[in-house]
Amino acid sequence: MKVLITGGLGFIGSNLIRHLLAQSSDLQITNVDNLSIGANPDNLKHLEAPARYRFIKGDIADAALVTRLVRKHDVIINCAAETHVDRSIANPRRFLRSNVLGAFTIFEALRSSNPKAKMVHVSTDEVYGDILEGSFSEGDRLKPSNPYSASKSAADMFALAYHRTYGIDLVITRCTNNFGPYQHPEKLIPKTIIQAFHELPVPLYGSGKQMRDWIHVLDHCEALRRVMEVGRPGEIYNISTGEEISNIKVVESVLDIMEKPSDLMQFVEDRPGHDRRYNLNSEKIRSELGWAPKYSFQEALQATVKWYLENRWWWRKQATKKILDPTPWKRKW
Repeated sequence: MKVLITGGLGFIGSNLIRHLLAQSSDLQITNVDNLSIGANPDNLKHLEAPARYRFIKGDIADAALVTRLVRKHDVIINCAAETHVDRSIANPRRFLRSNVLGAFTIFEALRSSNPKAKMVHVSTDEVYGDILEGSFSEGDRLKPSNPYSASKSAADMFALAYHRTYGIDLVITRCTNNFGPYQHPEKLIPKTIIQAFHELPVPLYGSGKQMRDWIHVLDHCEALRRVMEVGRPGEIYNISTGEEISNIKVVESVLDIMEKPSDLMQFVEDRPGHDRRYNLNSEKIRSELGWAPKYSFQEALQATVKWYLENRWWWRKQATKKILDPTPWKRKW
């Protein structure tokens, strides 16, 4: 089977490539990535099974390139996206181009050149907006709160329209907060580890009481593999663990693992439109596809902290003052 993965040098994409190559010996993977801010060639530096992998530098908004690649593959998994909410507040235009126009270009390539191929469109829980009680199910309305989630919502709507109008074999996944190896230093858990390692203040937005469901990236990758293999066309699958934790508790847990004092925490101005709570009902993927998370939050967090401390070579060049800014949404990107 030939699989095209977009954005495969990013956090989720690179972990997915490693996972698929390890789980399936008959896969051949092509990775197309434009090497933008979230991409890092070092993410796949020590890749196993390199004979079954190739990399192409390219933009998913390039219709000619995408059409040529889509035509040659059995499955397309779209991981390519601008993902950081703070950056979307500072510069929404980049998110419109990558997350909407880029996804649309892939849908068009499927329609015109390879309508029998299967596509997994990787979305996010943020398209639902926040929820103060209970959990979102796949049929709930979308209510994005920022330019990032708005761009992902728009792509989801195009995906569903292309399935219904043109019969494209397409599935959408919406996952909660990921963490694990190779995550960009601007994200909460890596930023906390890096700041604490240097004994510098660890910024927390507002009260730090925002609630999130956290999932280890390899559990997400396994869910994507199940969806790729047996997910039903036109369906949406929520992916979550049910481990709901506040941002302040996440930071406290990291500091505790690293044996660092809690007074490193620094409460900073909250970003505009900050969602208070995300929570997804993932019963559908559990019952239909037999998926369930393997990693508990605490064991996965300990492994993640250990990985970052043992792989300082990986994040040292990326962890610039600009990236670790306590209020990055105020910057120009």
